[in-house]
Order: sequence, then structure tokens, then C-alpha cells
Amino acid sequence: MKKIAILFSLILSFSAFSQEDLPSVDLETMDGKTVNIKEATSQDNVVIVSLWATWCVPCLKELDAINEVYDDWQEETNVDLIAVSVDDPRTVKRVKPLINGKGWDYTILLDLNNDLKRALGAATVPLTVLIKDNKIVYRHSGYSPGAEYELYEKIKEYSN
Repeated sequence: MKKIAILFSLILSFSAFSQEDLPSVDLETMDGKTVNIKEATSQDNVVIVSLWATWCVPCLKELDAINEVYDDWQEETNVDLIAVSVDDPRTVKRVKPLINGKGWDYTILLDLNNDLKRALGAATVPLTVLIKDNKIVYRHSGYSPGAEYELYEKIKEYSN
């Protein structure tokens, strides 16, 4: 039994460093249109996909921190950010007013049924993933001040 546990933990650690395909999940735009996350990220540049919610304080802090440097990041690396709200039908009405108040210049998509959240295996938000060629090349869960700088280093690494 011990050998199985060791083997399982080794497999998990190797898979954490491998690239995985971005799942094909339909999401909604703010005006009710359907868009597939794979289509939304199928660009030549690196794309940040950030799962967040209006009730999640660390999510808001992370997106605010990125917002302060986002223009510079775009200018230097051509990165795009798609902020995917995992608010449910009861709280989704808060998304638009919050975004308008924050002045975020991100693409906002809605994951009303948590389909993307489940497909990515996200236990909690915020979950931030970097996408390159529709592959997840980096993922980070949670937020602490300064984590955006580590994210930027990864963006630069994959933007070459």
C-alpha cells in the first residue's frame, strides 16, 4: 500500500509540471452571448484566465493589483486577461456594477454553472492560469500581495 501511495504522489508531482489542454467549456459574455473558452484564448499571445467571484476578497485584490500594471504588461508582452466570474445566478447581478466601479479593462466571461471551474479542478478561487497555444502552462491558486510579480515573470517566460 505504501508503494502505491508513493507512486501516486510521484505521478501527481510530475503532472503538476506538465502542460495540460485547456478544457472546451462554453461561457457567457456580459451581454448573454455564448463563447467557448478555447476560442477566446486561441491567440498567438499568452492569455491569463482568472477565475474569480464578486464575494471573493482575494480575487478582487488580485485583479485590482493586476489592473494597476496591466497596461504595461500588455505593452511589453501583448498578454490578454480574461476574468471568468464563477458567481452563481443569485450573485451574478453584482458582476456588472462591480466591474464598472473598478474600471477593469479585462474581457469578462460568466461561468454561471461552474463548468469551467469544475473542468479545471479548482477547489477555490482565485485560480489563475496562463494559456499558451490552448495549453495550460502555469496555474496558481489563491492570492497574496506580490503574487502578480511571479505571474508576470511567467508571462515573460512564455511570451518569447
